[in-house]
Amino acid sequence: MSSTKKTLAAEQAAELMGVLKTRFEKNMPRHAGINWPDVQAKLATNPEKLAVLDEMEITGGEPDVVGKDNTTGEYLFYDCAAESPKARRSLCYDRAALDARKEHKPASSALDMAAEIGIELLTEEQYRHLQTLGKFDLKTSSWIQTPEAIRKLGGAVFCDRRYDTVFYYHNGAESYYAARGFRGVLSV
Repeated sequence: MSSTKKTLAAEQAAELMGVLKTRFEKNMPRHAGINWPDVQAKLATNPEKLAVLDEMEITGGEPDVVGKDNTTGEYLFYDCAAESPKARRSLCYDRAALDARKEHKPASSALDMAAEIGIELLTEEQYRHLQTLGKFDLKTSSWIQTPEAIRKLGGAVFCDRRYDTVFYYHNGAESYYAARGFRGVLSV
Protein backbone atom coordinates (compact mmCIF):
# COMPACT_ATOMS: atom_id res chain seq x y z
CA MET A 1 0.00 0.00 0.00
CA SER A 2 2.86 2.39 0.59
CA SER A 3 3.88 2.43 -3.08
CA THR A 4 0.45 3.47 -4.42
CA LYS A 5 -2.21 5.68 -2.94
CA LYS A 6 -5.25 3.52 -2.41
CA THR A 7 -8.73 4.87 -1.90
CA LEU A 8 -11.90 3.10 -0.84
CA ALA A 9 -15.10 2.68 -2.80
CA ALA A 10 -17.85 5.00 -1.56
CA GLU A 11 -19.73 2.17 0.19
CA GLN A 12 -16.55 0.94 1.93
CA ALA A 13 -15.65 4.47 2.99
CA ALA A 14 -19.13 5.06 4.44
CA GLU A 15 -19.01 1.75 6.32
CA LEU A 16 -15.58 2.53 7.79
CA MET A 17 -16.68 6.05 8.76
CA GLY A 18 -19.56 4.45 10.65
CA VAL A 19 -17.20 2.10 12.50
CA LEU A 20 -14.81 4.94 13.36
CA LYS A 21 -17.66 7.22 14.52
CA THR A 22 -19.12 4.50 16.77
CA ARG A 23 -15.69 3.81 18.30
CA PHE A 24 -15.08 7.55 18.74
CA GLU A 25 -18.40 8.05 20.54
CA LYS A 26 -17.91 4.96 22.72
CA ASN A 27 -14.44 6.11 23.90
CA MET A 28 -14.81 9.87 24.48
CA PRO A 29 -12.11 10.06 27.21
CA ARG A 30 -9.50 9.18 24.55
CA HIS A 31 -10.10 12.44 22.69
CA ALA A 32 -11.44 15.09 25.06
CA GLY A 33 -12.08 18.38 23.32
CA ILE A 34 -12.18 16.85 19.83
CA ASN A 35 -15.45 16.74 17.88
CA TRP A 36 -16.34 13.94 15.47
CA PRO A 37 -17.63 16.28 12.70
CA ASP A 38 -14.18 17.91 12.56
CA VAL A 39 -12.46 14.52 12.32
CA GLN A 40 -14.96 13.35 9.70
CA ALA A 41 -14.36 16.48 7.60
CA LYS A 42 -10.59 15.90 7.74
CA LEU A 43 -11.03 12.25 6.69
CA ALA A 44 -13.34 13.26 3.84
CA THR A 45 -10.59 15.44 2.36
CA ASN A 46 -7.92 12.72 2.80
CA PRO A 47 -9.32 9.57 1.16
CA GLU A 48 -5.88 7.91 1.04
CA LYS A 49 -5.63 8.24 4.84
CA LEU A 50 -9.07 6.68 5.20
CA ALA A 51 -7.73 3.72 3.18
CA VAL A 52 -4.82 3.43 5.63
CA LEU A 53 -7.28 3.42 8.54
CA ASP A 54 -9.12 0.63 6.74
CA GLU A 55 -5.89 -1.43 6.66
CA MET A 56 -5.37 -0.71 10.35
CA GLU A 57 -8.91 -1.96 10.98
CA ILE A 58 -8.55 -5.07 8.78
CA THR A 59 -5.37 -6.10 10.62
CA GLY A 60 -7.10 -5.79 14.01
CA GLY A 61 -5.81 -2.43 15.20
CA GLU A 62 -9.15 -0.78 16.04
CA PRO A 63 -7.82 2.73 15.25
CA ASP A 64 -9.20 5.67 17.20
CA VAL A 65 -8.39 9.36 17.64
CA VAL A 66 -6.13 9.93 20.64
CA GLY A 67 -5.21 13.57 20.16
CA LYS A 68 -4.42 16.43 17.83
CA ASP A 69 -1.04 17.77 16.82
CA ASN A 70 -1.27 21.47 17.65
CA THR A 71 1.53 22.32 15.23
CA THR A 72 0.10 20.63 12.12
CA GLY A 73 -3.57 20.47 13.07
CA GLU A 74 -3.60 16.77 12.25
CA TYR A 75 -5.56 14.23 14.25
CA LEU A 76 -3.60 11.30 15.65
CA PHE A 77 -5.03 7.82 15.27
CA TYR A 78 -3.44 5.01 17.31
CA ASP A 79 -4.20 1.31 17.27
CA CYS A 80 -6.46 0.98 20.32
CA ALA A 81 -7.20 -2.76 20.27
CA ALA A 82 -6.99 -4.22 23.79
CA GLU A 83 -4.16 -6.53 22.72
CA SER A 84 -1.50 -6.10 20.05
CA PRO A 85 -3.28 -6.49 16.69
CA LYS A 86 -3.64 -10.20 15.94
CA ALA A 87 -2.81 -9.99 12.23
CA ARG A 88 0.40 -8.12 13.08
CA ARG A 89 2.07 -10.62 15.41
CA SER A 90 4.92 -13.13 15.04
CA LEU A 91 7.12 -10.56 13.30
CA CYS A 92 10.75 -9.72 13.89
CA TYR A 93 11.60 -6.03 14.18
CA ASP A 94 12.91 -4.98 10.74
CA ARG A 95 14.11 -6.19 7.34
CA ALA A 96 17.74 -6.51 8.47
CA ALA A 97 16.65 -8.78 11.32
CA LEU A 98 14.46 -10.82 8.98
CA ASP A 99 17.31 -11.22 6.48
CA ALA A 100 19.71 -12.24 9.27
CA ARG A 101 17.58 -15.22 10.31
CA LYS A 102 18.94 -18.42 8.83
CA GLU A 103 15.88 -20.58 9.50
CA HIS A 104 12.35 -20.36 10.90
CA LYS A 105 11.86 -16.93 9.38
CA PRO A 106 8.61 -15.13 10.19
CA ALA A 107 6.44 -13.93 7.31
CA SER A 108 7.60 -10.32 7.62
CA SER A 109 8.91 -7.69 10.00
CA ALA A 110 7.09 -5.05 12.01
CA LEU A 111 8.68 -2.15 10.11
CA ASP A 112 7.98 -3.72 6.71
CA MET A 113 4.34 -4.40 7.57
CA ALA A 114 3.88 -0.91 9.03
CA ALA A 115 5.25 0.58 5.80
CA GLU A 116 2.89 -1.60 3.74
CA ILE A 117 -0.06 -0.38 5.79
CA GLY A 118 1.14 3.24 5.67
CA ILE A 119 1.71 3.81 9.40
CA GLU A 120 4.64 4.18 11.79
CA LEU A 121 5.31 2.18 14.93
CA LEU A 122 4.48 4.01 18.14
CA THR A 123 7.37 5.65 19.94
CA GLU A 124 7.90 4.95 23.64
CA GLU A 125 6.29 8.30 24.47
CA GLN A 126 3.27 7.52 22.28
CA TYR A 127 2.95 4.03 23.79
CA ARG A 128 3.00 5.45 27.31
CA HIS A 129 0.38 8.04 26.27
CA LEU A 130 -1.83 5.24 24.93
CA GLN A 131 -1.58 3.49 28.30
CA THR A 132 -2.99 6.61 30.02
CA LEU A 133 -6.15 6.13 27.94
CA GLY A 134 -6.83 2.55 29.01
CA LYS A 135 -5.18 -0.76 29.77
CA PHE A 136 -3.57 -2.26 26.68
CA ASP A 137 -1.30 -5.27 26.07
CA LEU A 138 -2.20 -7.12 29.26
CA LYS A 139 -1.49 -10.47 27.54
CA THR A 140 0.57 -9.37 24.52
CA SER A 141 3.46 -7.01 23.84
CA SER A 142 4.17 -4.52 21.05
CA TRP A 143 7.35 -3.58 19.22
CA ILE A 144 7.94 0.18 19.37
CA GLN A 145 10.35 2.45 17.50
CA THR A 146 13.84 1.46 18.59
CA PRO A 147 16.59 4.02 19.21
CA GLU A 148 19.30 3.73 16.55
CA ALA A 149 22.04 3.09 19.14
CA ILE A 150 20.19 -0.01 20.38
CA ARG A 151 19.38 -1.21 16.87
CA LYS A 152 23.04 -0.88 15.76
CA LEU A 153 23.94 -3.35 18.50
CA GLY A 154 21.38 -5.88 17.26
CA GLY A 155 18.56 -5.10 19.68
CA ALA A 156 15.04 -3.79 19.46
CA VAL A 157 12.57 -2.63 22.10
CA PHE A 158 9.00 -3.47 22.95
CA CYS A 159 6.49 -2.64 25.68
CA ASP A 160 3.58 -4.18 27.51
CA ARG A 161 1.49 -3.64 30.62
CA ARG A 162 1.77 -6.02 33.56
CA TYR A 163 1.07 -5.50 37.28
CA ASP A 164 -0.60 -2.18 36.40
CA THR A 165 2.77 -0.91 35.15
CA VAL A 166 4.03 -0.18 31.63
CA PHE A 167 7.27 -2.05 31.01
CA TYR A 168 9.94 -1.20 28.42
CA TYR A 169 12.04 -4.21 27.37
CA HIS A 170 14.68 -5.27 24.89
CA ASN A 171 15.19 -8.34 22.74
CA GLY A 172 17.22 -9.32 19.72
CA ALA A 173 15.65 -7.65 16.69
CA GLU A 174 15.44 -11.03 14.92
CA SER A 175 13.26 -12.55 17.65
CA TYR A 176 9.55 -13.03 17.18
CA TYR A 177 6.76 -14.40 19.32
CA ALA A 178 3.11 -15.28 18.82
CA ALA A 179 2.12 -12.75 21.49
CA ARG A 180 4.25 -9.84 20.18
CA GLY A 181 3.04 -7.55 17.43
CA PHE A 182 3.13 -3.82 16.90
CA ARG A 183 0.88 -0.80 17.21
CA GLY A 184 0.90 2.09 14.81
CA VAL A 185 0.09 5.76 14.50
CA LEU A 186 -1.41 7.68 11.59
CA SER A 187 -1.66 11.48 11.33
CA VAL A 188 -4.65 12.80 9.40
